[in-house]
Amino acid sequence: MPQRSNFITSDLHLSGEQGGDITSKRIHLLEQIDTLGSISAAAKQSGISYRSAWDAVDEMNNLWDSPLVAKSPGGAQGGGTQLTAEGRRLIESFRIMQREYRQFTQALARDLGDMQRMQQHIRRLSMRTSARNQFQGKVILISSGPVNTEVSLAINDIDRITAIITSESVEQLGLSLGREAYALIKSSFIILAPEDANLISSARNRLCGSLRELRHGAVNSEAVIELDGGKTLTAVITEESARAMGLDPGSRVCALIKASHVILGVN
Repeated sequence: MPQRSNFITSDLHLSGEQGGDITSKRIHLLEQIDTLGSISAAAKQSGISYRSAWDAVDEMNNLWDSPLVAKSPGGAQGGGTQLTAEGRRLIESFRIMQREYRQFTQALARDLGDMQRMQQHIRRLSMRTSARNQFQGKVILISSGPVNTEVSLAINDIDRITAIITSESVEQLGLSLGREAYALIKSSFIILAPEDANLISSARNRLCGSLRELRHGAVNSEAVIELDGGKTLTAVITEESARAMGLDPGSRVCALIKASHVILGVN
């Protein structure tokens, strides 16, 4: 299965309330998209693959309240992609913070006399996760039980994600109605089914959309789904399953996810 590229910051990494994993390299990618009007051209200019550029854009859009990039997929040559007003505001804000950050680290380095050691400590504070799918949302339901609690997040106007976690975890995370939180879902935990399949499932979550891309591997395939609410979900299924369902780009599918397979987190 293709490995997902990491975007590692050279001087600044932000994980704020609006979303995570905003780095200088990703900001550079957004700037190139804004200038060139194409993800394909922006990826080439940034020295990364077209697939890695799409992955970065999908993740940033998933973690932001409103899209940073307006996408019109058009195959390997791109499809007239452009930044939204929110994307341009992010770039401007990031560059201001970047200048402030550099001034801060330079001043601190003069005081500490050990810039390398300081940067190592800063990097340790940035937690990263292997979960392929990360969504930001607001808590809209908390149904408590004696041991476990059901928590539902609204990740946009349409899609909802429900998790089952321990009641102790709810308290430790400080979850309450209206609180922003993150839902993390491993791609291997997702079951795909055609939308029109007469399927009865115990999975608490059912997210539907159009198959944007099917990345084939020797054993498994990686399916990228554009959800109806505008977010993107990635699932890993076997090649045999992909063939049996006759999946092709544009196919309508639903992702089934057990509530116990959703991990919640907060800033």
